[in-house]
Order: sequence, then C-alpha cells, then structure tokens
Amino acid sequence: MIVYHGAVETVQKPDVLHSYRNLDFGKGFYVTSVKEQAERWALRKADLIKGAKAIMNEYTLLEDWTAFVVKDFSEDMDEWIDFVCACRDGNSGYKKFDIIKGKVANDKVYRVVNFYKSGVWDKERAIHEMKVYKTYDQIAFISQKAIDVLLIYQKSYEVIK
Repeated sequence: MIVYHGAVETVQKPDVLHSYRNLDFGKGFYVTSVKEQAERWALRKADLIKGAKAIMNEYTLLEDWTAFVVKDFSEDMDEWIDFVCACRDGNSGYKKFDIIKGKVANDKVYRVVNFYKSGVWDKERAIHEMKVYKTYDQIAFISQKAIDVLLIYQKSYEVIK
C-alpha cells in the first residue's frame, strides 16, 4: 500500500521524536492513503512558514502488522470521538498502541469535535454532524519500531499550487 506524508521537508527516515503536539491519535508520525489530503496538508504547512516549500513524501506501507499492537477505529465514530478528545487533551492512553488507524478530523470535523468537547453538542449530535462531512484517513505510528519495520521511503517531490 502507498501512503503519504505532507511536510515542508523530505522525510526519508521518519521518527516519532519530532512529534511535538497532541494530535488526533497523540504524538507520532502520521501518514494517509489519500494523496490529495497529504498534498493539502503540505501546502497548508508551507503557507505558515515563510519561504518553505510543500513537500510530498511517499512510502510503501507493508501490510503485515501482526507483530504490533494496532487500534483501528474503522467506522466506529462513537469510540473515535472520545479517543480524539482525550488525545487532544493530553491523555497518554494512546501510548499503549504501536499504530492507530482511523478517520482524520479535518477543519470541519475539528469544529464538531470542539463543540462536543465543550458540551455544546452531545455525542449523538456530534456523530450525526460528522457523517455529513467527507472524512479522510490517517495512520499514526506511535512506536519507532513500527515505523522502522513497516514504512519504506520511496520518494519526495514538491507540491505546486
């Protein structure tokens, strides 16, 4: 399977050490199977840094994950929304997994998560609202061992608007 990581630099040797924020699935190295999603993320990051170029990194992801502890949310939005909220609040429960796979909270979904977290919407309403938006996927590598064994760098190139 081919996966992508949008950035402002070439990442031939991904690692979990440079993850500095609590994202949807905690701190880790994130990839997606959706090329368009990674391109938009690279462009967005480049816009934030003066003089930066948007870089698409492409990897082969090996599919035998049996040696790793994997959390796959698939279509389970009920558990997903609570997990994302906990991770964004700094909860470290995600560290018991090597790999976490599921939907990504894009700009629109992120607003829904915030309404749920703040109590404006209950879980039922939040999940209903999320189903309206197109969602993308993400795979978070939480352990360096999973990266080293499963991700094989292929190439990088500049993304042009």
